[in-house]
Amino acid sequence: MDNGHAINHDAAAPTCEFTPIPEGDIAAICATFGNDKHRMLDILREVQDRYHCISPSTLDRVASHTDLTRIEVEGVASFYSFLSLVPKGKVTIRLCDDIVDRFCNLEEVTAVFEEVLGISIGQTTADVAFSLEYTPCIGMCDQAPAAMVNDVLLTSLTPETARRAAEALKEGQSPETLVSDRFDDLTPHEQALRMVDNNVRHAGEVLLGPVPEDAGLNNVVGMTSSQIITAVEESGLRGCGGAGFTTGRKWRFAASERAEKHFVICNADEGEPGTFKDRVLLTERPHLLVEGMTIAARAVGAQQGIIYLRGEYVYLRPLLLQVLEERRRRGLLGEAILGVRGFDFDIRVQMGAGAYICGEEGALISSCEGLPGEPKTRPPFPVNRGYLGYPTVVNNVETFCHAARILDKGASWFHDMGTEGSHGTKLFSICGDCLNPGIYELPYGHSVWEVLEMVGGQDAAAVQVGGPSGMMIARDSFHRKLTFDDLATGGAIIIFNGDRNILEIVEYYMSFFVHESCGYCTPCRVGNVFLQKAIQKFRKGLANPEDIDYLKELSGTIIETSRCGLGMTSPNPILSTLQNFPLVYSAVSKPSKDGIRDTFDIQSAIDGARKIAKRRSYIFDKDFTQ
Repeated sequence: MDNGHAINHDAAAPTCEFTPIPEGDIAAICATFGNDKHRMLDILREVQDRYHCISPSTLDRVASHTDLTRIEVEGVASFYSFLSLVPKGKVTIRLCDDIVDRFCNLEEVTAVFEEVLGISIGQTTADVAFSLEYTPCIGMCDQAPAAMVNDVLLTSLTPETARRAAEALKEGQSPETLVSDRFDDLTPHEQALRMVDNNVRHAGEVLLGPVPEDAGLNNVVGMTSSQIITAVEESGLRGCGGAGFTTGRKWRFAASERAEKHFVICNADEGEPGTFKDRVLLTERPHLLVEGMTIAARAVGAQQGIIYLRGEYVYLRPLLLQVLEERRRRGLLGEAILGVRGFDFDIRVQMGAGAYICGEEGALISSCEGLPGEPKTRPPFPVNRGYLGYPTVVNNVETFCHAARILDKGASWFHDMGTEGSHGTKLFSICGDCLNPGIYELPYGHSVWEVLEMVGGQDAAAVQVGGPSGMMIARDSFHRKLTFDDLATGGAIIIFNGDRNILEIVEYYMSFFVHESCGYCTPCRVGNVFLQKAIQKFRKGLANPEDIDYLKELSGTIIETSRCGLGMTSPNPILSTLQNFPLVYSAVSKPSKDGIRDTFDIQSAIDGARKIAKRRSYIFDKDFTQ
């Protein structure tokens, strides 16, 4: 299934079949992962990294070694945007195409790369040395424009620095030399910091201030499962990824399930444009994360854990692997942790491969199982039957870090911070039109105005709270509080001044959702395309007042009938701006001639989409305006 992820390559580029891969190489790669079909994403990533494409013959060989059909393997290979069935360059340059990057002269940076490399966006050079493409948000919005050059991150690009980088690459320098001429001599932590500035602007009391080493883990060895979970419940900790489900309840549900195995998974796939807080914790507090996961394992009876690291954060993989190995040596992972017989728990890192939908916990579990990252039907919920059918706790990086601190300092310490219903501190990723973008750890309860004053964003005309799936508010709402009960957010706050075009921002966000839909259900796959086209009509001045009703009607249908959270929140950029910026829409719409509206036959569109997806689709029983 294509899902819109595929990139158009230069027609002169050779096919993978011209560079056959020895059978022994594919066999060795599959054997490295135990010929396990559940490690399919790892196998295909390894093939991609070594040979820069996944050829038809490779699909056949991998299928044979993992006891799958070719179509099953191809389904995975074609789903993720960082995997390719056609040749990619030995050096692939992915320019971040987020709206913040666009507002920071991305177009000029792109032009430089195109000029020096002699190719356009979406193309590969004839000698298969370079590929150049756009990719959605890579978690560097506080230092845009940014780019991935293979596994190396380049940030705060200018036309001048882009030219130097492109020319160095064309001269044969490795991407690592763009960071340091002694890159291999640096520690993984030093390598990460050379590439990315974490921009910690305000360190709070819980996560980014002084943190004692493994204090929480030392405490739990003398506690029962129920006591650990009770402490987390009494602290008031809620999931920090946006949904805000009570963490202690989730752990108790999983612990109560009788099963041969339990699993703990860390969702480090923060793909929401404008969010980069977990990136900072992964760099600055990796031990705290692993400590929190180990505490969760003790609470629910898990012996195995997974850190699902988004493909865009591949530069942090060496650091995480080093941390895991160090903790094994110190008796903090593996068998008999801290000398406690029966306290066995270990963790592996599962790399993603460029799919926003994998931030949804069901899709994330599917990806960990070696499948396309499609959401699972619920119920059952992961705490009942998750990874490989076993009870599974899925929390994000920030949540696990908070849990470790709670088991160190106590439930009341955490509960007393913040506000009623929103306890503790929150990491806010703040970017856009402000003087001091970066990470701010603050107690819940600050108003938007207070935050804008801290970051130097007093000229804001609009603030996107919670990323594209959240809400865009206007100045008359800046008094509102950043809490679960008022303005909830997984952490992203994007600031836009009065020079920005609201409809341009909305159209970008809709194009993002169109691109990132897994394609499983029609409301999301097709409906978001209609919404995007409707916004384009408004931008062109071709809309009429009735189209506003159409936007609301179609948005409601998508929300009510979509299968997962992506579709349920994808219309939010439109709905929140219709509510908070109504004059923007009315100013560019005009009455239809003779009151006649163009109509769009959604049934025909659904039939076409169904044939492409080869799936059953939901059926809408009415026509919608184009």
